[in-house]
Amino acid sequence: MKIVIAPDSFKGSLSAAEVSEAIAYGVRGVYPYAIVEKVPMADGGEGTVECLVNATQGKIYEREVLGPLAEPIVATFGILGNQHTAVIEMAAASGLPLVPLEKKNPLITTTYGTGQLIESALDYRCQEIIIGIGGSATNDGGAGMVQALGVHLLDENEKEIGFGGTQLSHLNRIDISEIDKRIRDVSFLVASDVQNPLCGPTGASNVYGPQKGATKEMVKILDDALSHFADIIKRDLGKDIKDIPGAGAAGGLGAGLMAFLDAELKPGIDIVIETVKLEQKLKDADLVITGEGEINASTIYGKTPIGVARVAKKYNIPVVSISALIDNSGWIVKEHGIDYLIKPENPPLSMEFSKFKKIEILSKTVKDFLDKYDRTISANRE
Repeated sequence: MKIVIAPDSFKGSLSAAEVSEAIAYGVRGVYPYAIVEKVPMADGGEGTVECLVNATQGKIYEREVLGPLAEPIVATFGILGNQHTAVIEMAAASGLPLVPLEKKNPLITTTYGTGQLIESALDYRCQEIIIGIGGSATNDGGAGMVQALGVHLLDENEKEIGFGGTQLSHLNRIDISEIDKRIRDVSFLVASDVQNPLCGPTGASNVYGPQKGATKEMVKILDDALSHFADIIKRDLGKDIKDIPGAGAAGGLGAGLMAFLDAELKPGIDIVIETVKLEQKLKDADLVITGEGEINASTIYGKTPIGVARVAKKYNIPVVSISALIDNSGWIVKEHGIDYLIKPENPPLSMEFSKFKKIEILSKTVKDFLDKYDRTISANRE
């Protein structure tokens, strides 16, 4: 028997690798002689760098960059085992967790640090750069990012505009003559499941601005600023990105990546599945076990369990998903390839549990399920 274990992290509690190990303990308690293949997963958000680096025997690097409030921080990025693909999580340099609650203000936050991570990847002569753009604290359309890469965003006095989404309203001209020339030899792949346009009622500012600290008045300022940015991009670069699905991802970073770096946007889970060679690893499996911290209605939109199930179903492989929490709408995943949905009696997310205890709880949940599963399979054979 071969069992493939391919979960995402339980965010804020256990990494994907730790969840995989916990599941493996449970599997071996029922099937001690099974072939068990652990494939820790991610969907383009938190944990993507770790997932892809570990899967390819790559390496994590550190770089001092400017955080979202333009203060120095240390951020990480990875280079995969092939030595020519870098993977970056924009949240590592420009993410919302880097901003204290009392300082949340998308009028001033910048993606400059994300541009510095891209620059570092270029220094390592990477030919492909994968960028996960979830969890941003910014609403600057990627302006800070491109400034870090040599683009000049100039006001009517030919002075560089400052950091933050509100500064885009002062933009008068874009000068790309000094953009890092290495960019033209690199392909950029952006992990994003967001389909929002840049501006308007479903755009970056209106939909995601409030969670970054924007008031109604600030949302209007930011939406107008991004619209102005898009107009100048269309005039000076000849690229109309305002209404492209995904342009509004990460406060408009999606638009900036497409306009200045010719980036391709692709669902994060698809990038991970391809990079870790999931299909190759599970096509001869007898069972697949996946999972994430919480299963709810949003899980069907590009999250790890559904991505794993989609691949498994090509080969008619049964799929089990384990989660700490399953809300009342979460059972919809059973309409999308998940055959069995299980959760611990005591969800292992509480801070009162040690990491060892959380792993123990997950392991027991898997073992208890597989005991019943094995009896059912055996009965069916008889």
